[in-house]
Amino acid sequence: MSASGWTILCDFDGTISVEDVIDSLLDRFGRPGWEVLEQDWRAGRIGSRECMAGQVELLQMTRAELDEHLRELWIDHAFPGFVAKARELNVPIRIVSDGLDYAIHQILGRYGLDRLPLAANHLAPATPPKQWQLTSPFQAEGCRSGTCKCACVAQARSTGDRTLLIGDGASDFCAADRVDFVFAKHRLIEHCRAAGIPYMPITGFEDALEYLPRLLDGSLAQHAHYHEAAAA
Repeated sequence: MSASGWTILCDFDGTISVEDVIDSLLDRFGRPGWEVLEQDWRAGRIGSRECMAGQVELLQMTRAELDEHLRELWIDHAFPGFVAKARELNVPIRIVSDGLDYAIHQILGRYGLDRLPLAANHLAPATPPKQWQLTSPFQAEGCRSGTCKCACVAQARSTGDRTLLIGDGASDFCAADRVDFVFAKHRLIEHCRAAGIPYMPITGFEDALEYLPRLLDGSLAQHAHYHEAAAA
């Protein structure tokens, strides 16, 4: 168990990063066909792991082009301060992402944060040149996601820690059902409200920075949103 009694599991794309990395890569380097995979995923015909593996195979870019593109992507300006505050309060942070490990390391490296523990899909060069492939070292049996965030929650809880999830979208829904508290953005707010999950809505890490000490000392619980009526 950590000294604080809490562990943070944090999504990357759209939560830490300002925009979705894989979407930005597909818009710039994707060959035709990736939109069909996206539609199949949104319709529930395929899981995110199958969708992303197929989309990555349609990327056509050199590593230099990839690195140049990643240098143009940014993170929430308050995230480094949030990491510093979490360390000060002895709360471990693990990034849990259905995105690309290489991209996350490259982007966070510019901020000196690339040593944060990470669970994500693995991006690797393929043949012929300019082709790429995706593997999912953090998948789990019965889960259609590349990274099973529920398994990450179970691992964190096995230490005895309570768990805080910070996320924004569909890849966080299942994990949100299993944690002790959620800092929610965008679509995750609606999921938490509908499911009766204790959460606080955030617009970014400035809010998270304000709420974290209050979560740890217990004073945030009385302000938590649980359902439609409590959120009104």
